[in-house]
Amino acid sequence: MSLLDRDSTRAASAQQHPRRKSIMRFLRTVPFPVVFWLLLSGHFEPLLLALGALSVAVVCWLMRRAGLDHQSVTVAFALRLPRYFLWLSGQVLVATYAVVRKVWSPRPDLRPVVESTPAAHLPELSQVVYANSITLTPGTLSLDIEADHIEVHSLERAGVDELREGRMLSRVRRTEARR
Repeated sequence: MSLLDRDSTRAASAQQHPRRKSIMRFLRTVPFPVVFWLLLSGHFEPLLLALGALSVAVVCWLMRRAGLDHQSVTVAFALRLPRYFLWLSGQVLVATYAVVRKVWSPRPDLRPVVESTPAAHLPELSQVVYANSITLTPGTLSLDIEADHIEVHSLERAGVDELREGRMLSRVRRTEARR
């Protein structure tokens, strides 16, 4: 059998067995939630392992229903996330301090604004990470995600201006890079 015949046989097999492709995609999705669950739980009793398997199956099913099972999350991307979350935690602490100082001052000078911040050319997963990072940072809230921008509510203009400077966006892009 020639190489050309083998390729055409595989293509025909993939068309005849779309369920097989779906199952393979599901099996590629499973390892990350399994490892995540095992790391967080640390329990190896039969009942808890069975409940863990059930929870992983539900998570994988939900990912499939949400269309996230086709997103390829590489090991390199997963390893860059903790560094990003560590940086984000620092930003959350700094923003928390600034918001508390502002709100608890004798005469709070809050001037809320709703504006958009650029988010062009970001893959879907990075847009979600960026929007959630904005929401996690005290004083700012993501209202809507569009293809090229994110609508943001901020307690003051400085929050939106800081986002427009692009430090958080560049961190998200670096985390996404070479995914």
